[in-house]
Amino acid sequence: MALGAFIGAGRSLDSALRRVTHAEELGYESVFVTHISGRDSITLLAGYAARTSRVKLGTGVVPIYARTPANMAQSFATLDELSGGRMIAGLGVSHKPVVEHWFGQAIDRPLAEMREYAAIVRAIFRGEDPPQGEKFRTAFHLSGWEPRADIPIYLAGLSPGMLRLSGEIADGVVLWLCNPNYIRDVVVPTVREGCEKGGRDLGRFDIVAAVPAAVTDDPEAARGRLREEVVPYFNLPYYRAMLERSGLDPDAGPTDDFLGLLGAIGSAEEARESVRRYAESGASSPCVGGIGGTDFDATLDALAQSLD
Repeated sequence: MALGAFIGAGRSLDSALRRVTHAEELGYESVFVTHISGRDSITLLAGYAARTSRVKLGTGVVPIYARTPANMAQSFATLDELSGGRMIAGLGVSHKPVVEHWFGQAIDRPLAEMREYAAIVRAIFRGEDPPQGEKFRTAFHLSGWEPRADIPIYLAGLSPGMLRLSGEIADGVVLWLCNPNYIRDVVVPTVREGCEKGGRDLGRFDIVAAVPAAVTDDPEAARGRLREEVVPYFNLPYYRAMLERSGLDPDAGPTDDFLGLLGAIGSAEEARESVRRYAESGASSPCVGGIGGTDFDATLDALAQSLD
């Protein structure tokens, strides 16, 4: 198990920089940042790169409609060089309201467009001519930079189609709101299908599962905060479809059973056992993230013992 952490800037960039440094000292293997409406994730990772020397750094994930593939590849390539080759380029489709109202773009054919976009980014990393797609076209080449063909590209995946595509063309998949049962029953077998189609080795494919975590003596309060944080996702079509495939009723909201499966909440041993369940389900990189109103630094300290 390669334990990682989602460490966002929150309200204090200085605190985040201290936290990522400490996470590396504790032995965490990777640090991911989300890309929502706060600080720019790629720029934030440049700050993390300056404060660390070993931990892998990734976006979890950047919407492909927020940047052209040429701009995305240029940004990631620069950051990869700054970090000494520790970058993970996490890409995602996002959701219709975000794409339309934030970026002024449209999701027409998400699977085809992700395939096109990732192929262009990969070609630019390799110093090759970018393939021309139906939606994304560019003749961009990086200059003054030594191509690095093995910069990993991860995709955000929920649906079988995107999970299968991830296995076929990417180096990993980033999951959110996917509990261990869904990972075992849907993610792993579907990713395997994609790896087989693409002639790729599932053993080298990274399954990153976001795990909301809180080591606390008030687990009920932590679960209450987690419930508030995940409710908005139950109204987004991609997440609703994933929840239905999990045998859950999205209209019922996040139940106690759902939160118990999703989160690593409770005593240190209870939280560590929850993280281990993710690993046993097939998640090669469980990545713990904080829950509002709880002490995330104490949680990182406690869960680092899972690495022993």
